[in-house]
Order: sequence, then structure tokens, then C-alpha cells
Amino acid sequence: MSIWERIFGPTLTAVEDPKLGYRFGRYSDAYKDEANYAYWERALNYMEDGHFIESMKAFLAYLRDEEEDNVQWEQRDSELYFEFYQGSKRITGKADAEGLRVEARIARLGVSNSELLQRLTSLNYELRYSRYALDKSRCLCILFDSKADDASPHKLYYAFKEIALQADKQDDLLIDEFQQLVQVDQDHLKQISLEAKRAKEAFLRKNVQKLLDYLASGHLNPEEHPGGLAYLLLDVVFRLDYLIRPEGKTMEALERMQRLYFAGERDQPITHRNLRLIGELQELSQRAPDEFGKELYLGKYTFGITSPASHDRLRQIIDSELGKLDWYQDNGYPNIALAVPSYIVGYSLFNFALPLPLHNFLQLFMRIREDEYFRRLGYAQVFTDKSGRPVKKTVKAAISEIVQRHRSVYPYLRPISSILDYSDFTEFGKTYLKMLYELDLSKS
Repeated sequence: MSIWERIFGPTLTAVEDPKLGYRFGRYSDAYKDEANYAYWERALNYMEDGHFIESMKAFLAYLRDEEEDNVQWEQRDSELYFEFYQGSKRITGKADAEGLRVEARIARLGVSNSELLQRLTSLNYELRYSRYALDKSRCLCILFDSKADDASPHKLYYAFKEIALQADKQDDLLIDEFQQLVQVDQDHLKQISLEAKRAKEAFLRKNVQKLLDYLASGHLNPEEHPGGLAYLLLDVVFRLDYLIRPEGKTMEALERMQRLYFAGERDQPITHRNLRLIGELQELSQRAPDEFGKELYLGKYTFGITSPASHDRLRQIIDSELGKLDWYQDNGYPNIALAVPSYIVGYSLFNFALPLPLHNFLQLFMRIREDEYFRRLGYAQVFTDKSGRPVKKTVKAAISEIVQRHRSVYPYLRPISSILDYSDFTEFGKTYLKMLYELDLSKS
């Protein structure tokens, strides 16, 4: 891994300028360097030789992301104390030669609430490794413990991940629903500026309203073209998720929309799913600014939800979806034609941890697609002109930057940027994805 990757991680400097402090998209723990994997092997070897504490220290080193500063540990005599972070939550643990115990405090309970306790009891049945509990200080917690001889690194990875993701998800949701709960362990969070919060709120409302206005115009018949409407809706969902990077209720709403369309109601017609998504987006855009603003902060992360995927997976998506752009473009639906490549990019970033060069190229597409939004956040690069067309010089410079960052690992990374069409953003999006399709990601 190059020095630039260690400093900036799997991100593009034009997208994630360290001086500005913003981050976009879901965190992924799939982009570990060789040192991390070496620690994983050490953890396995120590465990096999019966050295549990040494195995634990190597395992924690495997989880550590230097950029996130997400994992710390300290050994005191024969005991190992550690902590790691996931979004808004701090997870603590203690290990000795006999075993370990890990705990994440979710929120402090004031007056007892039977409905809340019943909710958590039912949630216990959905957990494989951990359990919800109430500690002596009346804090709702999620716990995991294990004997040393049963605490392999493989088991610990999935157990720690379950605790981290559940705790990070449930604290905001439960506090939003039950007024008896009070936040705890929030000292590590960094708040973003009021100007940035306003920019993110405006971006959400603008995109939802633009979609609703288009539907109200009557230009598109939702019954005749449900697939086209789905492209518009899901494009908005994925762009909001990637560019706003919300927590709490907004994050859960965007995840729910994705699940609703792709998993939860596949037996329902597309028209039904589209109506549900429209309702969800309307409700999201009507939230009070102060409630939405509470969900915009910077946390530290240890685990991601995206699945590692290859270049071939992106090619499959492009093969499946991009050809539909031409029909919408030729039949008078330019809005949908524009949404198709944007949907492909958003869907891929939401669901997959693609090879780093592809990840960076998809990020760059989002940067160009929403140039006005990025500039409002303080980014200096200008990627589109006044008419919204991509600026060739800036785009080519950013593409070259990605190539240079990854050339040592991917020596055949030579994007055919000559095929890019800058006449409008729809043509640019189509040719940009074709350029990514043809990349040679063979490693040295």
C-alpha cells in the first residue's frame, strides 16, 4: 500500500479533502493493508498455540485502522483492557487467560418502560453471539462473553461486529422513540458545522422535491413505466445515503427503502414498491431541521456492511442496467436516462467494497455529478460548467490522480478516457461507465 493510501485510505483526495474533514459513503473494513493481514495470521497462530492474550492483541491490531484511530488496548499484568468504536458507540472489553467480556452501553434508562424492555427481549432472538441487558447503573447494554478456548479470531470478528453494528444502530433509534432514554458515551463524536448541516438538509429537500415536482408534472405515467420511476427513486436514495452520510433515523430510513425495494417486498409489484418509496422520501424530507441535524456528526468506525466484490461484479451490473439508458433517452425521458448511470454508481457504492481503483472512480463520478453540492461544502475543484456539463480538463486530471495512486499495485490501470463524451451529463455517465468496464485491474 502506498503512502497516499495510508494517509487518505480508500478515498480520493478530490472527494475527501482532509482539510475540510468531510466523509462520504459507508465505512468499509475490507480495505486493510498487508500489516493488518499479518496480524490476523499471528492471531490465528497464537490461538492455536494456546496463547490467548497474545492472540487477542494481534486480533485487535488486525481491527485497527490508523486513519480512524478506532481501536486501543492496554495490558495490565495478566489482564488486557481494550475499546473500539462504531459510529456513535464506544465498545469496551476485558480479557484474561480464562476468557473475555465485551460491552456496549446503548443508553441510560430513566423511568422503566415495559414496552422498551419487551422490545429488547424480542431483539435478543435475532442475535447470534450477544444479548441485551440492563446494568447496575440502569444503562441498556449489549453484551458478549466467551471462554478463552472458544474465542477464536473468526468467532470474535463476527461477535464484535454484531455488538458494534447493533449498538450503533439502536442507540439513535431507541432514543428517538423512547423519551425515557438518555445518551451515553458520546465524547468521541465530532460535530460538523452549522453551515454543513444546512447544506446537507438543503440537499436532501431539494432532491426529494425535484423528484416530486417531476412526478406532479404528469410527464411520466408511473403505471406505464414503473421501472423508470424506480430508477429515479433509487438514484435519489443512494445519492442521499452516500453524500449526506446520516446516522440514526435518517440512515435507518434509507436502509429500509433499499431493503423494501430489493428484499422485503419482492412479491409485490414494482408500482407498489415505488409508492412506498415515495411516501418514505416525503416523510424524510418533512423532518424538523433540528432533529435531522442531530444525526449529522463524525464518528469512528471498525466494521462495515459492504461486501467485498470484484471488477466482474461491477461489469455484471453495467451489463444488466446501462443498456436501458438508450430507450429512455430515445423516447423522451431524459430524467430517467440521467438516473440510470447514477443509480449504477450509487447501488455499487452502497452494497459493495470494490477494488480500490474502482471505488475511487465511482467516488469521482459522485463528485462530478454533485459538483454544486461539494462546492457549497467548500471544495475548490470545479468539475462542471454553468450548464452542468463536466469540465474535461478537471475530470482528466482527477482520473490521472487515481491512476498514479494505484499504479504500483495495478500496473495495467490505463483508463481509455478518450471515449468520454462531455456533451451532457447523461452521455458522460454512459461513457464513463464504459470506461470503467474496460479497465484492466491485473495486479503486479
